[in-house]
Amino acid sequence: MLRSRVVIAGLVSVAFGLGLYLGGVRADAQGNARVLEVRKYTANAGKLDSLLKRMREGETQLFNKHGMKGVFYSVAADAPESQSIYLYVLAHESREAAKKSWDDFRADPAWKSLREASEVNGPLVGKVESTFVNPTDFSPRH
Repeated sequence: MLRSRVVIAGLVSVAFGLGLYLGGVRADAQGNARVLEVRKYTANAGKLDSLLKRMREGETQLFNKHGMKGVFYSVAADAPESQSIYLYVLAHESREAAKKSWDDFRADPAWKSLREASEVNGPLVGKVESTFVNPTDFSPRH
């Protein structure tokens, strides 16, 4: 549990260290309404490569289609987490926009088709964790 929180905190720190000025999306400590969502997926045994393939070959494009801007995508660096943990950060215009984007994403026939095709041999993900984060007043501004 502690290790999981350290990984998420590290990922958030990296994202803020990048200045979060990626893809034209800016989140800053001075009250911008845009929000960041840190997502952690625990892939089922032996399924991480298939999950990464799905993300690379279609899911991230669907995020963009539905107004979710990818900021950072990564896998855990150290074993045993490196065999199953996938983390990423999305930027949304607001919490309300995030909810609408996810609802639209889940209803999208292209997502349903992509998911079905990628899971013919069983589900890829056993657990999804999502945390919305706000920058602190001492986060870097670029």
